[in-house]
Amino acid sequence: MTAGTPKPQVDTGKPHPARVYDWLLGGKDHYEVDRLVGERLPPESKDGARQNRAFMHRAAAWLSGTGVTQFLDIGTGIPTEPNLHQIVQASVPAARVVYADNDPIVLRHAEALLVSTPTGSTDYIQADVRDPQEILRHARTTLDFDRPIALSLIALMHFVPDDQAPYDIVSSLVDVLPSGSYLVLSHAASDIVPELSDKVVAEYAKGGIRLGFRTHAGVSRFFDGLELIDPGLVTAPAWFKDTDAPTAEMSGIYAGVARIP
Repeated sequence: MTAGTPKPQVDTGKPHPARVYDWLLGGKDHYEVDRLVGERLPPESKDGARQNRAFMHRAAAWLSGTGVTQFLDIGTGIPTEPNLHQIVQASVPAARVVYADNDPIVLRHAEALLVSTPTGSTDYIQADVRDPQEILRHARTTLDFDRPIALSLIALMHFVPDDQAPYDIVSSLVDVLPSGSYLVLSHAASDIVPELSDKVVAEYAKGGIRLGFRTHAGVSRFFDGLELIDPGLVTAPAWFKDTDAPTAEMSGIYAGVARIP
């Protein structure tokens, strides 16, 4: 935000995915309209939010452990510690992180996101993934696009229905990243428990939020041309690297990490 730019206003009359997600995670930064959507969702939705967050933690820790020092996290959501920059800067203090989200309430929490290590850097832009060029323009002021970058899209692209060109959006972001970069993505499934996903889609729709849950094949398309890291595109609890072990926990969330060749 530049000096003199009016602060975006929070619309408390309409639910927002970031604030519903906050409610699902047990946070306090949401409004009545967000809580009402959350309460109508199946109980398993809270499990999905928790699994998403845990996957992000594991993927970020693994990537920083392999030497990745730059991260672009789109669809950041309301800060819930530990945040991505806290995880990666714990092992790589000089890591650089750029956050982006389209909910004005996240901007109000930007100070929490911008607390970096002395040698690292964190930045935040209020922007929508549907305008990837705006995000990239801002990200270039903090990140070096000549060195590998991890692009994090956690529980985001299922809020971009097919008629809003989700695959083109992801491609436009991935295509500008240098070789050795990574795509980290989790996405709600439509084919694991179809009746459950149908109910979630219907309840969000009542709040004016459109969803585009996808099959395994549909989520795999986001990784076309990339090198999926073992164990591939699996359910969120089943994605592990180096530490712990996969669990048999039921999940309606697909998750994967892929290297950009």
